[in-house]
Formats: sequence, C-alpha cells, structure tokens
Amino acid sequence: MRRPTVRIAAVAIALLVAQWVDTRMQVAGLQQELARRLADGDSVAKEGRALARQSQEALAALQAKVGVLEAKLAETQSQAVALEAMYQELSSSRDERLLAEVEQAVVLAMQQLQFAGNVEAALIALQGADARLARSVQPQFLPVRKLIARDIERLKGTPGANISGLSLKIESVVAAVDSLPLAYEQRPRAETAKPAAAARPVSVDYWRQLGADLWREFRQLVRIERIDHGDPALLAPNQSFFLRENLKLRLLNARLALLQRDGKVFHEEIRQSREQLDRYFDGRAKPVQAAQSTLKVLATTDVSFDLPGLAETLTALRNLKFARERGAGAAR
Repeated sequence: MRRPTVRIAAVAIALLVAQWVDTRMQVAGLQQELARRLADGDSVAKEGRALARQSQEALAALQAKVGVLEAKLAETQSQAVALEAMYQELSSSRDERLLAEVEQAVVLAMQQLQFAGNVEAALIALQGADARLARSVQPQFLPVRKLIARDIERLKGTPGANISGLSLKIESVVAAVDSLPLAYEQRPRAETAKPAAAARPVSVDYWRQLGADLWREFRQLVRIERIDHGDPALLAPNQSFFLRENLKLRLLNARLALLQRDGKVFHEEIRQSREQLDRYFDGRAKPVQAAQSTLKVLATTDVSFDLPGLAETLTALRNLKFARERGAGAAR
C-alpha cells in the first residue's frame, strides 16, 4: 500500500513541480511582457510629455503672437480713429475756408454794386463763388447756390449803363481840362494861300495884277470874323485856373452822382459842364470837340436805375457758416 501511495505522491509532487515550473514560466513571461509594456508605456509617456511640452511651447508662441496681433489691432484702431478725427477736422476746415471764400466774393459783389455800380465785376465775383460751391458736392450748399444763381440772373437782366465805363469817360474829360484852349486865346483862321498866277508878260494887265496884290496885302492887316455867340471874356491867369478847377469840380460831382445813381444831379452837372465848355473854351479845337462829344454821350445816358441787392444771399451764407461752426464745436 505504501508504494502506490508513494508513487501517487511522487506523481502528484511531479505534477505540482511541473505546474509550479509552468506557472513560474508564465509569471516570468507575464513579467517580461509587463516590463516590455511598461517600457513601451514609459516611452509613450515620454513622447506624450515631449509632445505636450511642444504643444505648450507652441501655445505660448501662439498666445504671444495673438498678443502682438491684438496690440497691433488696438494700435490700428486708434490710428483709424485718429485718422477719422483728422479727416473730419480737415473736412470741416476745408468747408469753413470754402464758405469764407464764398462770403468774401459775395461781399465784394455787394461793394461793386453799392459803391461803383459795376455790374460786370459783381457778376464775375458771383460766378466765381458759384464755381467754388459747385466743386464741393455737398447738399447743404444747394440753397446758397440757388440764391447765387438767382442773383446772377437778376444782374444779367439789369438794364442800364456800365457805371465803370461812364466813370472812366468822365475821368478822361477831367484829365483833359487843363490842356483845353480857352476861347479868348483863339486866333483867326489863316486864309489859304492862292496858287501864284502864271507869269504873264509885263505888257498884259501888269498894273491890274499889281493892284490886286496890294489889295490882298492890305486885307491881311485887318480881318473880320463872325462869332456865333457873345465875345469871350478876357480872363486873368488866376481866373483861368479857377475856371478850369470849377469845371473839374462839376465833372467830379457828376461822377459822384453817377456812382449814387442820382440821374437828376448827374444830368444837371453834365449840362452845366457843357455850357462852360461852349462859353469859355475854343470850340474849334479838337480836344474841346472831343470833350463835348463825350459829354453829349453822357448827357443822353440814363443812370437812375436800381441794382438788385445781395443781402438775402449773404445772410443765408452766414447762417450756414454759423450752423457748421456750432456743429463742429458740439462734436468736439
């Protein structure tokens, strides 16, 4: 009984040893596999940590770039705001300068109409103002442009003479007064010499020809000339001076009445100036005739016409300028 039991025990022990050896081998294999996998996991972890570190570095670099971009964006926005403010300021100053130039042109046109009656100069000033406004295409300037266009049409349709041209004509007569010859200084007209008769023989009417020559020489000693008006008064040099100055004064009064568009005074001064020229100056002299011709043209000119005013246009322009200045001050 002992031998089978020993054998069974030996077999069992052998089985147990075999199983233990197998188990040990499996455990060793598992340990090796676990070690390998742990090594692989460690390498993966190291790679992951390296990747994570690289990701963090890339993220830090991206954040730095984003920060730089945000700073540049903020700087660009501030520059855009500054540029917008500068543009608004420049636009406002340009419009203010434009309105100031247009206002100056309208004031100049008013002065030309009021003090000189120069319609042409006023038209040039208003047309220049309208051209400046036309170059600035802004709707708020349209009412002023309409008023200026209306004033231009009214001036073009204004009847009457060119005041500046008439004033220059009067000035030309005033400048010539000092050189006009007086009537008492005139000399009789010299008779035109008759062509000498052909030489005749002494035997043919010699004594008759001699008598005719003597009579012609005697007629040169005394001349009779007809004067259509009274004898011109003899004037002393100082009286001649005051006569010329009085004539100048009348012509200057006529020019002043012309600028004031006072037709009654203008025509009266021109009439009296013509009478003085007829009475005291030599009407046969060409300068006197030219002065009389000029005064005759002036005497037939109507200067008592009314010129249109520009007060409404100037008021509208100044109101627009004030409104823009007030809006610009509120914006600041």
